[in-house]
Amino acid sequence: MTARTYNRVRPGATGVDTRLPWWALVLPAAAFVALLLLMAGPAQAHAPLGDAGAGRVLERIQQTLSL
Repeated sequence: MTARTYNRVRPGATGVDTRLPWWALVLPAAAFVALLLLMAGPAQAHAPLGDAGAGRVLERIQQTLSL
């Protein structure tokens, strides 16, 4: 009587590479930092002189969010 042999498939032996490339972590972190800097220093942003409509819209959004 011969013993049966079981072929086990190791997890990770499927040929799929699960490691992330370096830019998959760096790009979201850089975008987060850039947005954080934009929010932290809005005093340096200047609106164009003739565009009052966009300023009103942004002001209205800010009022709505601050409720």
